[in-house]
Amino acid sequence: MVYIFLANGFEECEALVPVDILRRGGIKVSTVGVGGSEITGAHGIRVCCDIGENEIKESDMQAVILPGGINLEKSAAVQNALDYAAERGLIIGAICAAPSVLGHKGLLKGKKAACFPGFEKDLIGAEFAEVPTQRDGNIITACGAGAAFDFGFLLLETLTGDKAAAEELKKTMLYKK
Repeated sequence: MVYIFLANGFEECEALVPVDILRRGGIKVSTVGVGGSEITGAHGIRVCCDIGENEIKESDMQAVILPGGINLEKSAAVQNALDYAAERGLIIGAICAAPSVLGHKGLLKGKKAACFPGFEKDLIGAEFAEVPTQRDGNIITACGAGAAFDFGFLLLETLTGDKAAAEELKKTMLYKK
């Protein structure tokens, strides 16, 4: 199971575009509400999450994804999920401001990472990569809303190990870059 954490103020496309891509690609995804089951994004879009933050089943965890918005770091459930994923080498994804959460935890030491401009100082121990998306081992980061599709496709390719399937999905979704 891929857990995508949503807290009030999250960036809608940074969360929902990857959810859509992963589900189209056959990946099981649960949106996780931090602080409630209905979460409101930065642009007023309300999302009814699949599960609450206390309903995570670590034994089913395949990846942890943090979309932009800085309200995730305070959550004990987010911190515990990141610890669990990091200890087991599971995929950890973060986009926009969320890579700062990984930097504060020390998960980016010795890695290349992308983030939203202005958060570079929070990528503690990382080499800043000025690119839309960056994969370094089990960590996938992206710079912001404009990279949401690339982030989603990179997550799909990484989780399935099937670049051809990710490329085929791009074609069916008419994604051209």
